[in-house]
Amino acid sequence: MREIWQLTVKLWWQFFDWLAVVPKKTLALSMLMVLIICSMLFNDAGALIPIFAILILIRVLAGGKRRAELTADAANKRADTEQLERSLLEARMEALQAQIEPHFLFNTLASIDQLIQTDPPRASRMQQSLIRYLRYAMPQMREGSRPNLGQQTALSSAFLEIMAIRMEGRLQPEVLVPDGLKSAVFPSMMLQTLVENAIKHGLEPKAEGGRLEIKAEIRDGLLEVSVTDSGLGFAPKGAGGVGLANIRERLKVLYGNKAELVILVPLDGGTRATIRVPYEVAPQQAAPVRSEGS
Repeated sequence: MREIWQLTVKLWWQFFDWLAVVPKKTLALSMLMVLIICSMLFNDAGALIPIFAILILIRVLAGGKRRAELTADAANKRADTEQLERSLLEARMEALQAQIEPHFLFNTLASIDQLIQTDPPRASRMQQSLIRYLRYAMPQMREGSRPNLGQQTALSSAFLEIMAIRMEGRLQPEVLVPDGLKSAVFPSMMLQTLVENAIKHGLEPKAEGGRLEIKAEIRDGLLEVSVTDSGLGFAPKGAGGVGLANIRERLKVLYGNKAELVILVPLDGGTRATIRVPYEVAPQQAAPVRSEGS
């Protein structure tokens, strides 16, 4: 009896699923054929009308269930696709960082080697700044944790120290990031890209150099991180457009329409690039457990 009951339940749900997907015309023709056959075999075929009414009701319920399942499946596939796009984009950024780091590293090491012969104190300061830069850059390339503004600010600050020495005083950096905002989630390498653009396209070509300011604040529930320089000004079709386009693409994938990159030209000249993202505090990482013998 148990097997018969299980078979009956299985057949019922198969019939239920069939009602959910069968076209309305096919269902109507099937019901009409059954009605004609029953009228030929039996005197009272009108008794089937209540059954047909019940079938129509079941069809409506089955159709609603089917639509709900399709909607849920589509939502899951869309979520999986968006997650895959995020993963691919972040992987591309990690690959890009892996390509950029050796170029910057070799140039800095060459500068240190030259300064050792001409200005040992400056060589020592640049070496210490490079160590700090690598200390913040290497964990980001290895770990999968969410980056925060403190990490990105520390990385850019060490970079600015190196560039200030290489530019021989023509760069005056200033970092205005409150300690309370350093735990906020902020995508990796975006701040660094803005800083590099400001120096390469704004300040280095300018004979007297200039000032570069990193600032962070909360405005209208969004985290605003801006890089302002007093350089030559923004050139929309310059080489820096690739980096800015990359930032916009990543922001769209990571946040949709909730984030943006805004480029402004201050009244006193130069360029201000601002990234706005939803404010979110990054979860604290657990401190590494030390063994008793260490």
